[in-house]
Amino acid sequence: MSTPKPVFKSLQRKLWLRRWSVSAPKMTIKSQLPWPLRAVFLAIVLGLGAAVAMWAYEAGRSFTGFGSGPSVEQFSSVQTQLLQVNKERDEYRATVNAAESQLNIEKSLQAQLVAQIKSLEAQNIKLKEDLAFFESVLPTEAGAQGISIRRMKAEMEDPAHLRYRLLLMQGGKTVQDFNGNYQLILNVVQNGKSAMITFPKAEAAADYRLSFRHYQRVEGVLDVPANTVVKSVLIKVLERGAVRAQQSENL
Repeated sequence: MSTPKPVFKSLQRKLWLRRWSVSAPKMTIKSQLPWPLRAVFLAIVLGLGAAVAMWAYEAGRSFTGFGSGPSVEQFSSVQTQLLQVNKERDEYRATVNAAESQLNIEKSLQAQLVAQIKSLEAQNIKLKEDLAFFESVLPTEAGAQGISIRRMKAEMEDPAHLRYRLLLMQGGKTVQDFNGNYQLILNVVQNGKSAMITFPKAEAAADYRLSFRHYQRVEGVLDVPANTVVKSVLIKVLERGAVRAQQSENL
């Protein structure tokens, strides 16, 4: 039996050391599943992937506002509610319109009543003036001739306006047409001082002319300056500058 050569022994020792050292080749252990189990596992993975993809798709549509629309039942319910609301709105509108019409009618009637009351009050004042006139006609005809102020009334409508009314008469058996004018003098306190204001102004003299045979009613409104308090009113009836009658009234 021949002895191994030194070179061969050295090679055997190196292979043996390499086999049991760290640098030895790695071993891989593979376990092979049966194909039915692999098919089931693959189906589960695909199903989970599809579910995740569907969830992501629906979430994206909801986030961007492109989600699925309402169902037919929901649309029908909303439409029914809308019709009911429109019906109630129309009923309320009809009720409001009827109430507004009634209110307008009542306002119109009230305005007419107020106008009638004012007209009756004005007629009442004129009737009283006529009564005063006719009550004084006979004594005047039997007495001296001349112009007289039978009725005078002056009052403040507001702090800036004074209203006056006159009833002028000419008495006597034989009378002629009277042509003249009248003048108003206000005794006032203006800015704490006494003063007198005369009407008319030169530009308004034509509005204060008189022309009558038996009687004439005179009525007007005077503008009172600011910060002025009227104490009394003096009215003069003039003919060619001469005073034919005058009368005053305190306020």
